[in-house]
Amino acid sequence: MLLRLFVCALILSSAAACNSLNTPYKKKDEEEKKPMKDQSSDQAFMAFLGRLRIAVGKRDRAMLGSMMTSDFGYRWDTPAPGETPFDYWDQQNTWGDLQNIVKQRFLPNGMYMVAPPQVVLDSKYAGFRVGLRTVGGSWKFAYFVPAEVKAQ
Repeated sequence: MLLRLFVCALILSSAAACNSLNTPYKKKDEEEKKPMKDQSSDQAFMAFLGRLRIAVGKRDRAMLGSMMTSDFGYRWDTPAPGETPFDYWDQQNTWGDLQNIVKQRFLPNGMYMVAPPQVVLDSKYAGFRVGLRTVGGSWKFAYFVPAEVKAQ
């Protein structure tokens, strides 16, 4: 009887170990690390981009905040304590730049869909850029930054 119990426990633990190695979460993580394919005609992407354009046009901070990644990038240097991207955009007067860029076509670049297209097409492009990416299967607003200033 004790031998049967031991064998059953061994079989159950083996089956559980095999299933845990192939979880859908692991597959999603691996997929998110692959270079982005062109998603510009994907319905989910287009719907997200439409909502983003409206939120940017209205400067709807609550909506934009819900659309951003937790590690949203908006500047290259260290922000002041308590500063939000919205405060920074107000101080730098960049809302208009953001609104103009999100109206443009997005292209894949690494793990992101980016705009304007010059980010991908022109290696010397030195203007603002927007990046969108998927997180857990949903589109998120990942960054809005100027070109990185390189040390000489």
